Amino acid sequence: MVPEPVSQEDLAWFGERFDAIASNIERVIQGKRDVIDLVVLSLLSEGHVLMEDVPGVGKTLLAKALARSIHCNFQRIQFTPDLLPSDVTGVSVWDRERNAFVFRAGPVFSNIVLGDEINRASPKTQSALLEAMEERQVTVDGTTRTLEPPFMVVATQNPIEHEGTYPLPEAQLDRFMTRLVMGYPSRVKELEILDTHGAHNTYTDLQPVVTAGDVTRMVGITRMVYVSPPVKGYIVDTVEATRRQPNLLLGASPRATLFLQRASRTRASIEGRHYVTPDDVKAMLRPVLTHRLILKPESQMRGISVEDVVDGVAAGVEVPGTRIDG
Repeated sequence: MVPEPVSQEDLAWFGERFDAIASNIERVIQGKRDVIDLVVLSLLSEGHVLMEDVPGVGKTLLAKALARSIHCNFQRIQFTPDLLPSDVTGVSVWDRERNAFVFRAGPVFSNIVLGDEINRASPKTQSALLEAMEERQVTVDGTTRTLEPPFMVVATQNPIEHEGTYPLPEAQLDRFMTRLVMGYPSRVKELEILDTHGAHNTYTDLQPVVTAGDVTRMVGITRMVYVSPPVKGYIVDTVEATRRQPNLLLGASPRATLFLQRASRTRASIEGRHYVTPDDVKAMLRPVLTHRLILKPESQMRGISVEDVVDGVAAGVEVPGTRIDG
């Protein structure tokens, strides 16, 4: 019998808060509830989000709406080619009155950090986020400072084909839990956008619906969701299968395995369950894996996409309960 480490009361409370955050964001981002849910899911899974799409589809507004829905600290970093690493992490300056160096914290010292158009900055500046994203700390001038939870980086980037952009290195891509594509709204939703945003900016009306403490409690609930040994094996088998794919130069890392488990736990919590099912894992494969996999050039020439590879892996790995032993 599956143990029940999370009470139904906690799961009901979790579901109410999750819906409150997502519905609040949906007031300004219309017709994209699936993307909104994945962004909030990533926050509650202690992950970071990379949103990639053409300009003008609401990437930045979604990130700002998320931060505004939570009563917490928020900072925005507009990445440009001349941005320096110290502009992100902070810098020590000489204080004449104290006769000593004083650290002035950069915008990374916030709960929600929006890195807008992150691929417009140089690789050196991009790398300033690596330690913060992985270890939740920042080291400047030999001193390490811890970042207060909750902490999340929401980065936006334009497609690499656009002029004036730098590709994100694989080490940084791997630190993002999920990569999401906004996409254009449907005709009906675009007409609604004209009515909603034509005369008034609804973003200014948003009010916080949860506190930072609520988010921390929600994260704690997801950590207690039960993952059975067969489901853990299914996660490992799926990630391992990407490393044997003939169409890939690079498969998913062990970090992807951890992120896949975290995201699956949060999805189970959203569904009101205290245990993870293989369907939770399958639902998170594309958001968690696609940006970590690198296609071989010959596979690209044949028109194969990373999404095709992920779907093939999902179809090829046996689901727990379907294995025939002996």
